[in-house]
Amino acid sequence: MAAQKGNLVLIKADVGGSQTTIGGLRSSSITLSDEPVDVTTKDSSGNRTLLPQGGTQTVTISGSGIFTDATSETTIRGYWGTGTLKTYSFIVPDLGTYSGTFQITSLEYAGEFNGEVTYSITLESSGAVTFSAA
Repeated sequence: MAAQKGNLVLIKADVGGSQTTIGGLRSSSITLSDEPVDVTTKDSSGNRTLLPQGGTQTVTISGSGIFTDATSETTIRGYWGTGTLKTYSFIVPDLGTYSGTFQITSLEYAGEFNGEVTYSITLESSGAVTFSAA
């Protein structure tokens, strides 16, 4: 895969039944975690032993950007604090798309006296997250 432009990485939210790019984002990231289960015993000869496929897989999506009050921002703001699970997608061009059900676990707004209003969002997966190659 060749180098990619960072502004092509997108987070999309389910807005009115269709996947819509979340407006105003400048930064987007995804973290794929696979929590290990340590089954090391005295018989492990001093080496750690992990239980194959024993842990919990989690996916965290986060982003930050400039508050624009776009429809997509208004919609996700309405999801916060409700425990609502919605479908989100994380798109990396020439790699693929991660899609699944997520809950907003953090939504933050900030602003400096001589700057723009910014926001950041964190989403945590619930259930399986699928990957579709580009």
